[in-house]
Amino acid sequence: MRLFLAVVPPAEVLDHLDLALAAARRGPAGTDGSVRWSARETWHLTAAFYGAVPDGTVGALQQGLDAALAPLASYSLALRGAGVFAHRTLWVGVGGDVEAQRHLAETAAGVADGLGLHRDERERNRAHLTVGRTRAGTRPAGRRRRSRTPRQEPVALTGIDGIVRALAVYDGPSWTVSSVSLMCSEPGAGRGGGPRYTTVAELALG
Repeated sequence: MRLFLAVVPPAEVLDHLDLALAAARRGPAGTDGSVRWSARETWHLTAAFYGAVPDGTVGALQQGLDAALAPLASYSLALRGAGVFAHRTLWVGVGGDVEAQRHLAETAAGVADGLGLHRDERERNRAHLTVGRTRAGTRPAGRRRRSRTPRQEPVALTGIDGIVRALAVYDGPSWTVSSVSLMCSEPGAGRGGGPRYTTVAELALG
């Protein structure tokens, strides 16, 4: 099983984000088809990625996480702002107690180390929620040349750059993280050929 640990925002937080993304998709930057939007059921904040875990080790991983995460206190987060990685992955950022989120990621990675599982080399110090990716063959959007006329207004950015600009001021409602989800990833098994995520276990904090 391909497993990862995730913080899944509650429905009301995702509802708020859904409305903001709907507005971005309807705007000038979202109608050119350059972005493949992620299905809502895949929205989460990855805390740790464990890769392919043998079936006989899943129980030990769950028990180790349960013991390691139980002492951690609940904390508050909010979805805020947006950005893009490598001009390909569109994400919404996180505000609030990001230090607690970072500590959660470090603790979860330590459990994997203790079991000799896959070591996730990616630093989880910038929590984010992936909402879309550029379609294959899409080139980075460039600025059109401006007229020499002083009164000419700057041309609006299109594609993923325009969407990032539209979402840069996004500020969602806060919520309390009191549990995390150990999840299984099945690439290509979800809607539109994307991944399908299923919850293996819910692990409480505090």
